[in-house]
Amino acid sequence: MQKARADRPVRNPPLDSAWHAEPPDAVIEAFATRADGLDPAEASRRLASQGANELPAPPRVHPLLRFLGQFNSSLIYFLLLASVAAAMLGHIIDATVIVAAVLINAIVGYVQEGRAERALDAIRDMIAPHAIVLRGGERHSVDAREIVPGDIVALEAGDKVPADLRIVRARGLLADEAILTGESVAVEKRERRVPADAPLGDRFSMLYSGTLVATGQAIGVAVATGAQTEIGRISALLSRVSPLTTPLLKQIDHFGRLFTWFAISMAAIVYAFAVLFRGYAWVDALLVVVALAVGAIPEGLPAVITITLAIGVQRMAARNAVVRRLPAVETLGATSVICSDKTGTLTRNEMTARRVTTASGETLVTGSGYAPDGVLESGSPSEEARDRLFLAAHLCNDAEVVERDGQWRVVGDPMEGALATLAAKGGLHAETIREQWSRIDEIPFDARHRFMATLHEGPGGQRRVFVKGAPERVIGMCRAQAQDGSETAIDMDDWSARIAHAASQGERVLAFAEMPARPDTERLSFDAVQNGDLVLLGTVGLIDPPREEAVEAIAACRSAGIAVKMITGDHVGTAAAIARQLAIADDPVAVEGREIDAVSDDELRGLVGRVSVFARTTPEHKLRIVRALQAEGHIVAMTGDGVNDAPALKQADVGVAMGRKGTEAAKEAAEMVLVDDNFASIVAAVQEGRTVYDNIRKVIAWTLPTNGGETLCVILAIAFGLALPMTPVQILWVNLVTEVTLGLVLAFERSEPSVMRRPPRRRDEPILSRFLVWRVVLVSLLFTAGVFFVYEYAMRQGLGEAAARTMVVNTLVVMEIFYLFNVRYLHTTSFSLIGAMGTPAVLGAIAAVVAAQLAFTYAPFMHSLFGSAPISFADGLLIVGIGVALMVVLEAEKAAMRRLMPSALAA
Repeated sequence: MQKARADRPVRNPPLDSAWHAEPPDAVIEAFATRADGLDPAEASRRLASQGANELPAPPRVHPLLRFLGQFNSSLIYFLLLASVAAAMLGHIIDATVIVAAVLINAIVGYVQEGRAERALDAIRDMIAPHAIVLRGGERHSVDAREIVPGDIVALEAGDKVPADLRIVRARGLLADEAILTGESVAVEKRERRVPADAPLGDRFSMLYSGTLVATGQAIGVAVATGAQTEIGRISALLSRVSPLTTPLLKQIDHFGRLFTWFAISMAAIVYAFAVLFRGYAWVDALLVVVALAVGAIPEGLPAVITITLAIGVQRMAARNAVVRRLPAVETLGATSVICSDKTGTLTRNEMTARRVTTASGETLVTGSGYAPDGVLESGSPSEEARDRLFLAAHLCNDAEVVERDGQWRVVGDPMEGALATLAAKGGLHAETIREQWSRIDEIPFDARHRFMATLHEGPGGQRRVFVKGAPERVIGMCRAQAQDGSETAIDMDDWSARIAHAASQGERVLAFAEMPARPDTERLSFDAVQNGDLVLLGTVGLIDPPREEAVEAIAACRSAGIAVKMITGDHVGTAAAIARQLAIADDPVAVEGREIDAVSDDELRGLVGRVSVFARTTPEHKLRIVRALQAEGHIVAMTGDGVNDAPALKQADVGVAMGRKGTEAAKEAAEMVLVDDNFASIVAAVQEGRTVYDNIRKVIAWTLPTNGGETLCVILAIAFGLALPMTPVQILWVNLVTEVTLGLVLAFERSEPSVMRRPPRRRDEPILSRFLVWRVVLVSLLFTAGVFFVYEYAMRQGLGEAAARTMVVNTLVVMEIFYLFNVRYLHTTSFSLIGAMGTPAVLGAIAAVVAAQLAFTYAPFMHSLFGSAPISFADGLLIVGIGVALMVVLEAEKAAMRRLMPSALAA
């Protein structure tokens, strides 16, 4: 490595420089600095040359242009056309509803883009505001933005790391790197270099900007600042990720384009035919055609879709999932793969002692969390070595477990809290033991020595040393092992096998030992402990146990055809063991991040289908995994809580951030936030999302055929030179009275029983499936037949044109009511108690429609407005009978479809 000249500003080296693999002296030399820091004048020159230690702000689009950009879609043009058509006929309510829906969609999109910008702001704010640096041999407190490459930075417990640092000196150093790696346990840091190809989570000689110093002290040389840091690279990734258009918006956009051209073409053809071949005056023909267009265009559909999504948002919020973008509700229902982090989402984020191993045997411990509830499962109810281990676990421990508001919580390190709970399950009372065994001295945990030791005075004045730490370290210091009340030689092969077995189950293993101390011992030293008379008591395997509800939720995902992928920064053995316990797959396959680096994007597309666990991953890995899944046609939901998750959260079809332990950057990049950080809440949200899409399909399945029936009646009347069965103003009345009532209630429907037993729909599945197209044609024809039958019946009975048209309007409305009951259940029969009773929303809407139709039929002022006339009770029964016949025919069709073409109903 070439030495940089001290009289020349040093360029910030590229981020891929393997500083973690270089010795500290070489790094200091490379940056032309000294152990006592840069000269202040040199630091100023580098600041002017390199720029401030902050992330660059992205270019901003003017708010007005960003808002106007929300209207640039064919769906919006389609809606505005419908609004103009409605306004031309003085149909102000419909026009107002359409414009309101357009504005709501534009405002939601505008707000979401603003949140994406704030996601970058949240990452920039994670750089520490102040830091201690050595310059010219003196300590200075400087604004973190003034740190330059080559600065010597001093850190203590609780400090936020201000730049990427190569550690020069460390003492008892643990760093919380969860925002970058997702690993739940603080990582030991040390000066020794590590291999150049070590993944981010294993670069023990580095501290990264935005992470926290959990314990200890450190001196490090700044090797990257601003955009060149790891967190800067994540910010750059995030800025390059373009948010995806949701499947629903794509489908509605495509539907809007097709239907707009269809409606315009149909109106033009009918207008020309009416004027040229049927002798209509051009004004009368225009009035009919505009009414026909309003009848054909489902102008209330976008508003109903928006309301349906909003109702889904409310229901998800009640199930601990807060949706920040309306279309994400439906997209979640289409999810085919859920990529989830491990800690706190699939697991409890509460360390639990699961296995106690002594030379005499093994004891499994039940219970989870920090509550002292559980039993010891072993062949021996009492064992001396195990009981002594419990005492050591309780005394060689700085944590405390307390009960507050019915919840047991740990004050201190989670692993030590789990050991305190283990001692309580073993029968030790915390306050009594601490009174009997007073602590005299201690050796805190140190990453260099990898153990902790405490000196206690117990009953009768005896003094004893208790030790806990890494198994290989503690066992290597012991001269013997405790077994059956005596001491025997240590069987290293046996202990290695036991430790390996525990690790294969995803457990983190700690070893415990003890030794007597002289009565006059007042101080502990490393030499006295390492070269003393230690006796091995045994090991404890700790694990962050899976959430019970997550096990059930994953089973529900698998039955619904949704694959679950675990993407974590944790070790591959731990992640694979948790995956097996969760039954993510029949035989979960696990790979590490370095294996992802070794394959191309095309090869990764084949890999992601087979692999269920991705361990030791970086932000780039997560982003590549999500893109590979999307390239295979999957709709991907991604969960995360750290800054390292933000790019993948933004790339995913639905980003799901953790509400409790999630960073602001993750929450701003996500479409949904889980209040309880629980995977089961994701599955509940998927169910609500599927219900929302079902309800949108039901709205379309109800709206298009009813509008189609009205339209077809008019077209056939003009085509065959018949009298119009309804006047244009009566067509508008039907649209007004039904679309704001019956068309809306389907948004409130609950989940059908089979909603989580169906496979997810394809990304390219059209909103008008083959079944819906068939339904539009069939129901339109049935409506048309009913209308002409009633009109012909009334005219043959000599009731007159006004009464005949009144019967037609009532027939249309009644058929729409009965068809509503049929369409409420697309996948099951509507001939059931639940199906017949209806929801309060359905019954309220029907009551409102019936009241409106009674006024239409019998109120004199309505007769003058709409040209209606009263009809007899017997004619009313005939109309109701037609509605019943329609429902019977459609239920028979539905039953035949379920039997002969079950996939058609699901499509």
